[in-house]
Amino acid sequence: MGHQVIIFDFSVIRGLWETRVKKSKERQRKEKERLEQSALEKIKQEWNFILECRKKGIPQSKYLKNGFVDTNEKNLDTHGKNPQLKKSHALSDGVNKEQNKFIFQLSGEQWTELPDSLKEQIYLKEWHVYNTLIQTIPAYLALFQDLRVLELSKNQINHLPAEIGCLKNLKVLNVSFNNLKSVPPELGDCENLEKLDLSGNMEITELPFELSNLKQLTYVDVSANKFHSIPICVLRMSNLQWLDISSNSLKDLPEDIDRLDELQTLLLQKNKLTYLPRALVNMPKLSLLVVSGDDLVEIPTAICESTTGLKFVSLKDSPVETIVCEDTEEIIENEREREQVEKEFMKAYIEDLRERESTPSYTTKVMLSLQL
Repeated sequence: MGHQVIIFDFSVIRGLWETRVKKSKERQRKEKERLEQSALEKIKQEWNFILECRKKGIPQSKYLKNGFVDTNEKNLDTHGKNPQLKKSHALSDGVNKEQNKFIFQLSGEQWTELPDSLKEQIYLKEWHVYNTLIQTIPAYLALFQDLRVLELSKNQINHLPAEIGCLKNLKVLNVSFNNLKSVPPELGDCENLEKLDLSGNMEITELPFELSNLKQLTYVDVSANKFHSIPICVLRMSNLQWLDISSNSLKDLPEDIDRLDELQTLLLQKNKLTYLPRALVNMPKLSLLVVSGDDLVEIPTAICESTTGLKFVSLKDSPVETIVCEDTEEIIENEREREQVEKEFMKAYIEDLRERESTPSYTTKVMLSLQL
């Protein structure tokens, strides 16, 4: 048998390829038109407008008409031309300039470590370091005895130094969305700490018992981690008013959770809870309780019919979130970024709830960033 020679007609192959390219471009064009006409696009525009109004301090009454957002740009322009407001801004600029001498700010992925010059500025009262590739915080942190605020969110920090316990005047610690797997027990020595944010580290499973000493804490956020139960130290934080332990692996709540008698807000959504303890009814100041209702089979009637002003919200995850789209990976690169988006959503949602007299008992949550 002789050799078989296969001859390709390249004109046919080119024609097929050109047809595919045309079809692909046509699909992209139709998708773009659909998105422009989509209700989600309008919601995004309204959302961005509301954020801009909030940044400028414009009251809701100026841009909400009968519950609908009035996106007229005149609302922003009129507010900006207020002479009294301009005078106020001029005065505040002078004050801010003086205060900025005590604030250190650093951001950008070009930073892999803190600058050496920082150790000479021990008079600083605030650090704001975010969106960098910094992995470690040096031990000379202990020299900053006047430090009040330590904002270290969205970096690559994988541990906190034990020297953090030397910061006796620290009031705010935010190490959210880093790579922490544990917290040093020395943090319990920061006796004046009022706000602790460990959210979005994804791997923290427990908090050291020494944090029970933090009696001034009013705000704790440990969402988006791997807690299987509420840490014992948290139950001993007698002044706690806000606890966010959503997006963890909680299967139940402690029966003595009512020892947190100052607690006002409890966020439990995206856990594995199947029931809520009756002890929640015994928390006199609890005004907002948020859960995910899909797995709950037992909820005390007294919670739903509370006469104490408790706002009980059971979130029902929308099927939208389970749809996998071609562009999903570009929009949300990983679970940490997804948690950041959801946290911004919940923050705005809760702010809105507090401004309303009535509360919906069920809410359908839609990821505005997804392109469907």
